[in-house]
Amino acid sequence: MSAVKQDTKKLFRKKGMCSHTFYYILNREFGHHNTDFERASDPLVGGIMQMGHQCGLLYGTSLAVGNECFRRFKDQGVATAMAINATRNVSDAFEKNAGSVNCRDITDTDFHKKLQMARYLIFKARSCFTLADKWTEDALRSAKEGLAAPIPELKEPPMSCASEVVRMMGGSPEEQMTVAGFAGGIGLTGNACGALSATIWYRSIQWARENPKKTPYNNQYASNVMFSFDEATKGKFLCSEICDREFQTVEEHSEFVKNGGCKELLHTLSEAFYR
Repeated sequence: MSAVKQDTKKLFRKKGMCSHTFYYILNREFGHHNTDFERASDPLVGGIMQMGHQCGLLYGTSLAVGNECFRRFKDQGVATAMAINATRNVSDAFEKNAGSVNCRDITDTDFHKKLQMARYLIFKARSCFTLADKWTEDALRSAKEGLAAPIPELKEPPMSCASEVVRMMGGSPEEQMTVAGFAGGIGLTGNACGALSATIWYRSIQWARENPKKTPYNNQYASNVMFSFDEATKGKFLCSEICDREFQTVEEHSEFVKNGGCKELLHTLSEAFYR
């Protein structure tokens, strides 16, 4: 792992986005790459389009975990459960490492305020490179631990809200599984909505394919999704606030989705692209 860690900062500078960097690093470790998938993680930087929610380092790692679950587990139900649980393991490790999962807490910056953004670029940007360097070995370790955990006993195939919204948009089985761990606000932690993050990522794949020489960092498809989500939730972003509850297990979350939980929101997100 030390050899991988040595080039984290170099890769960070090359890729430009923390989410993209860690999706790439873990995919490389797992022996797989998908350039469009990795590029599409750019808008998740800064805590979902610089909103300050979950750190892009965590998003990139989580996407790679979901991607690996698709390849490693042939049964979709097993892959979904493993992706959610492994992502929770990654999230817990990240919070222990960084002190918080949220970008705004870590950087002490509101990126939508010009003065704070300037202050970050001048005085604080280096701290993100330092955190990325520090996170590398823990990201690889926590991801591998989660993926190697015992397969849970399943009474029926589980569902992920994030996978479901990608399915509704016509996403492939691989695309659905890649975001499975976003369920319940990333690993059922109750943070910013996983279905929102999944929709932004999936629509950004489409944009990236249409614009192969540009970064999808601030693409119009993602902006449309964010606008529709904000309208639908009246400004609520946290899964725990939108659902008015927190999920303790994969089964609890799956039952919620199967019984129509967030049905209207998932429909709104799946149609947001067409605004």
